[in-house]
Amino acid sequence: MRYTTLGSSGTVVSTQCLGTMTFGAEADEATSGAIIEAFVEAGGTFVDTADVYSKGVSEEIIGRWLKAHPADARDLVIATKGRFAMGDGANDLGLSRRHLRRALDDSLRRLGVEHIDLYQMHAWDAVTPLEETLRFLDDAVTAGKISYYGFSNYLGWQVTKAVHTAREHGWSAPVTLQPQYNLLVRDIEHEVVPACLDGGLGLLPWSPLAGGWLTGKYQRDTTPTGESRLGEDPERGMEAWEPRNRQERTWGVIDAVGEVAVQAGVTSAQVALAWVGAQPAVTSVILGARNVEQLADNLAAADLDLTADQLDRLSVVSAPRMDDYPYGTAGVGQRHRDLDPSSTD
Repeated sequence: MRYTTLGSSGTVVSTQCLGTMTFGAEADEATSGAIIEAFVEAGGTFVDTADVYSKGVSEEIIGRWLKAHPADARDLVIATKGRFAMGDGANDLGLSRRHLRRALDDSLRRLGVEHIDLYQMHAWDAVTPLEETLRFLDDAVTAGKISYYGFSNYLGWQVTKAVHTAREHGWSAPVTLQPQYNLLVRDIEHEVVPACLDGGLGLLPWSPLAGGWLTGKYQRDTTPTGESRLGEDPERGMEAWEPRNRQERTWGVIDAVGEVAVQAGVTSAQVALAWVGAQPAVTSVILGARNVEQLADNLAAADLDLTADQLDRLSVVSAPRMDDYPYGTAGVGQRHRDLDPSSTD
């Protein structure tokens, strides 16, 4: 395992993070405990959860594990999230001070801790003033309930606005952003990644294997069957399967990942994870697993260094569409001084 700092903070975390959305759902408590133990044994120190994962059960499972393993718990950096509905009331969701105060206290109780290392806003809230949310988070840092805060699923302008609003008021600034990011989903490179680099936020990519697509287990025009997140229920996820299956780019990326894997003597999943981990601003890649076997294969990517040629090949074949203004040739020409702007009108 390798280690780095959590965004612009001084806290050190493993470059792979254990995602626990499966805990209490696809992984029962015994399996979840075995997954945590395998992660810790491999040198992992960073665990991510959320209050809405199994409606609080994921946090409760982690909390009981932490209590039963105090020596290991001391070295773990725990991250959780708040934002989505945990009740039926009008104030049981969002990023208001009222909801976040209750959500944070409930997460602390379920985790059985007095302090959370990283508290993340699970998504933007268009109703609550940003200043209200940021002031609450600054107060939570001052009160010692959290060390740092971050965001998840924010757009580039939302990240930038939050960073500069916090700085303007002298409040604690965000340190991380948790977006979906993988070889099939790279549109965050247009605006979100530059915003994070500018603001000093570390990326914590979720779904780095694109829901299993980048493991090589799916075949072109073949409906998933058997043990897969799509195959357990023939209808589940098919609305996403069909559009992706129809894209030639999808299969070009999958083929390239498989060929690099053969060349490197590793699995496709390890190649996909290594590519994400090598991208600018990435702090730690979130691994989701339903069992120890899945986790073990993914953990091996922590020490995999792809060659420059391999990284370039994967980046080229998976390049996000940037043909249209303002991201295409015309837009680039207007933003760079070394190009002739007359050719971009």
